[in-house]
Amino acid sequence: MTNLKISDTFNKELPADKVVSNQRRQVYDSCYSFVTPRKPSDPKLLHVSDEMISSIGGDIEFSNTPDFLNLVSGDSVWPETNPFAMCYGGHQFGNWAGQLGDGRAINLFEVEHENKRWALQLKGAGETPYSRTADGLAVLRSSIREHLCSEAMFHLGVPTTRSLSLCLTGDEVMRDVMYDGNPALEKGAVVCRMAPSFLRFGNFQIFASRKDVKNLKLLTDYTIKHFFKEIIPGTKEGYIAFFNEVVDRSMKMVIEWQRVGFVHGVMNTDNMSILGLTIDYGPYGWLEGYERNWTPNTTDRNGKRYRFGNQAPIVLWNLYQLANALMLLIEDAKPLEDGLGRFKKEYTTAYNDMMRSKLGLEKRESVDIKLINELEETLELIETDMTIFYRLLSEVTSSDNTDQALVRVGEAFYNQTALTGEEKVKWESWFKAYLNRLSKEDINDQDRKQAMNKVNPKYVLRNYMAQLAIDAADNGDYSIIDELYQLTKSPYADQPKNEKWFAKRPEWARHKVGCSMLSCSS
Repeated sequence: MTNLKISDTFNKELPADKVVSNQRRQVYDSCYSFVTPRKPSDPKLLHVSDEMISSIGGDIEFSNTPDFLNLVSGDSVWPETNPFAMCYGGHQFGNWAGQLGDGRAINLFEVEHENKRWALQLKGAGETPYSRTADGLAVLRSSIREHLCSEAMFHLGVPTTRSLSLCLTGDEVMRDVMYDGNPALEKGAVVCRMAPSFLRFGNFQIFASRKDVKNLKLLTDYTIKHFFKEIIPGTKEGYIAFFNEVVDRSMKMVIEWQRVGFVHGVMNTDNMSILGLTIDYGPYGWLEGYERNWTPNTTDRNGKRYRFGNQAPIVLWNLYQLANALMLLIEDAKPLEDGLGRFKKEYTTAYNDMMRSKLGLEKRESVDIKLINELEETLELIETDMTIFYRLLSEVTSSDNTDQALVRVGEAFYNQTALTGEEKVKWESWFKAYLNRLSKEDINDQDRKQAMNKVNPKYVLRNYMAQLAIDAADNGDYSIIDELYQLTKSPYADQPKNEKWFAKRPEWARHKVGCSMLSCSS
C-alpha cells in the first residue's frame, strides 16, 4: 500500500455530529457528520489525472493497484481515517434554503505532500445526513463533465478545485435529466475531487443563521489558521482581514471566468468556495455565441440570475451574505461595507485591465473603456464565437485596414453572410477604433500576438465536446475522455494535430441536451 501522509485537521479540530446514524436530519452544533461511503457493486477506474496523483505522493503504478481503486470508488476506507460530510447552509437562487450540506459528497481525508495540503472528496459515493430527498449518487455524464472541467480550468489559469479520478460504480442510477417527468436509468459514477479545502460560504452561514457564535468562531479561526496563515485568528482585525482576503480571491476568480467565457450556472452561496476556487461543476458551460444573457442552467432559464454578464454582481451579492454571517464575530458593519465597496471599485478596474490584455493593449488610455464596451455590444449583433474571435484577433496587424481585420476574424462568425448592412458598419467602426488604438502601442505585432495568445485560449471544454466523450463512454469507449484531458492541458498552445477542436459548436449540438442547456443533475 502506498504510504500517503495523512494529516487530517477538519475532522479532528472541529466539532463532530454526535449522532452517528445516517438518516436525513437537521444537524446542530457540528461542522460535519461521520459517514461511510457506499460500496459500489463493480467499480472500474476510467481515468486518472497524472498530475493530481503525483501531488499526493502517488504515481501511475499506484493508480493501477486495487488499493487505489478501492479508495477512489468508495469501496473501502483508507486505514486510520474517518470520512465525513460537511454541514452547511446557503442561499439558492437568492433565497435562504436553510441547512444543505454535503448531500452527495464524502470527504475522505487530508494529505500533505511537498508542503501542500490536499483534501480528497468523493462525489457520488452515497447518501449522507444532508442528502434530503436525494440518493447521494452521481451519474457518468455529470462525472465526466466535472472530472474534465476541473482539470481544464486549472490549465486555463482559473482558480479551481481539481479532480484525481473518474470511476464507474457498476450500479445504475435513476435520473430525470431535464426535470420533465422522463426519468431513466444511467450508469453510476464517482469522481474523487481535490482541493486544499472544500469550505464554502454556506459553512459559515449555517452557524450565523442559528446564532451559533461559538461554532462560527471555531470554524473561522480554523480556516484562518490553516488557509490564511498570514492573518492572526481570534481578533476583530483578523476577521476583517480574512473577509477582505476572501473578497480579493473571489474577485480574481470571477474575472478569470469572464476572461475565458465560462458560466458557472449555479452560483448559490453553498457553491462559493471560501478559498476563491471554482467549485461544484454542474450545469456549467462556455459561451459559444457571445451572449451576456446566456445561462446554461435550465432551472435558471427564466430569471437568468446566473447569466454570464451577471456573474460579478452575484459574487458581490454572495459576499454580502458572507459579511452578514461574519458580522456576528466582527460586530461592526463599516469594515465589511468597506470591503464590499472595494469590490465594486476594484472589480471594474481589474476587469478593464483584463480586457485590455485580451485586446493586446499594454497601455491604459482613456478611450479603452469605450472600446471595450462597444466591442461587447458589437459581438452580440450577429452570432459570434467568443473563444475563436479573441484567438483570431491576435492575427490582426497594425497595418491592416478594417476590411482586412474583419477577414482575419471571419471564422468566428457563425453566419458570415449575415454580416451586412448595419452590423457590418458597426464592426467596421469598431475595427477602425481598434486599429487606431493599436497605433498608440509600442509593442510590435508579433510580440502582441504572443501576449494575446497567453490570455486568449485556443481550446476550451465546450459542452458539445464533453457530450461527445459522454456519448462514447455510454457505449463503452472511454478514449475521448483522455483525448480531451490531454487537449485541455495546453489550452493556449496551437496543437496543430488537434485543430479539429478549434471550431464553432456544430449545428447538431445547438439544441441537443447536454450541449446547450443543462439541469442541476448534469
